[in-house]
This record gives sequence, C-alpha cells and structure tokens, in this order.
Amino acid sequence: MNSAAIAQESVPLNDDSADLSSRLQTVENRLRALEERLSSASEPTREQRVSLVVMSGDLDRVLAAFVIATGAAAMGFQVSMFFTFWGLSALRQTRQLKGKRWLEKAFSLLTPAGVDNLKLSKLHFAGLGKMLLEKQMRDQQISSLHELVQLARDLGVRFVACQMSMDVMGIRAGELIPGVETGGVATFLADAAKSQVTLFI
Repeated sequence: MNSAAIAQESVPLNDDSADLSSRLQTVENRLRALEERLSSASEPTREQRVSLVVMSGDLDRVLAAFVIATGAAAMGFQVSMFFTFWGLSALRQTRQLKGKRWLEKAFSLLTPAGVDNLKLSKLHFAGLGKMLLEKQMRDQQISSLHELVQLARDLGVRFVACQMSMDVMGIRAGELIPGVETGGVATFLADAAKSQVTLFI
C-alpha cells in the first residue's frame, strides 16, 4: 500500500477521533455538573424529635428513660416513648386477673404493676437498695420516678404501649395509666424515621 492510500484512510480515522473526543468532553462536563449539584444538595433535615424504646422494667433504667424524655421535652423536642415487654410495667396502674387465662394471670402476678413497685437492676437487696436510692434522691432534691412520669405527661410526651407485648403478657388496656396509646412496630418506626435521636433502654 502506497503513502497516498494510507493518507486517505487516515482522514476518516481522525474525524472519528475528534467526534469521540467531543462526546467524551460532553459527558465529562455533564458528570461535573451533576457532582456539583449533588455536593450542593443538603440532606433532608430531621425533626426535633426523640424516640425511646423502653424494654426494661428495672427501676434505674426506667428512671433514666424518663429523665432523658423529660429533659428532651423541656428543650422543645417532640418525645415519644414506646414501651414493650417488661417496660410495660411502668405504665400499669393496677393488676387485673378477672377474665384472663391461667398463663396471663401468672404474668400479671409475676410482674410489677406501677412505677412504685419496680425493682433495681442491681443492689436491690430485697428492697433495701431501692429504699436507699430513693432517700438519696430526696436528699439531693431529685424528682422521683412517679413525679417524672407526671412531668412527662404534662410536657406532652407521647406514651405508646406495644400491642403485641400486651397480648403476649395478657395486659389489658384498662390496667394502664390514662392517656396511653397502643401501637406496633410500624408506630415506633414512623416516629424513629423522623427523629434526630433514637434510644433503646
């Protein structure tokens, strides 16, 4: 093949290369613009909301949950507390046995009813540890758990009792303190998805 033929064949190749280079440059420009848009886009802002799961029925842990809840509510956060399993004891104000099956009666008798009957997770000592803790709290002018529950209600904290846990443990709505809602996992997740803070206690 002579040099003239080679030169003729190289002309379309150079045109194709120029076209490809132009296309690549266009793609790069679009990618750069897209990166700039993504970097400047702000993340969705979450609401001033705190969601707590209260599973423990221990006095000290429930106390911590209500301290956080009331503190957050006082700071202007919307607060919801989702009580499940043993945590439901904090919402019970009475113990009903009538109309329950034997296993439900057993759960009712073996679990405390009300915040005044909760036990410490450690150093309970048949009630002595609890008595000493409550005395120390009074001496330090710290609100009792009973007072914190009332304060939480006054501040508009939302109480939700897990319906599934209530069914499993045989707890009736009439055994709970006034103003408690019932709901399931979807209820909690709907709040948690919009919350800045989510805690499990």
